[in-house]
Amino acid sequence: MILIVLSVVLLLVVGGCACVVWASRGGPTWTRAVAAATLAAGELVRSSGRLRGSRAGSGDADG
Repeated sequence: MILIVLSVVLLLVVGGCACVVWASRGGPTWTRAVAAATLAAGELVRSSGRLRGSRAGSGDADG
């Protein structure tokens, strides 16, 4: 069951990345919508990682 869920997530990520590339090259309108959703989801993941890191009190991750 977990393998199926992870496979679906992987397919969504790969499809989203493909839409980002296609939209940047002037693809159809629906690819721009999918690309915008993919980029927004990526920003949410990045910001949630920053929030978790600051809550843990780890300080600056660069050194």
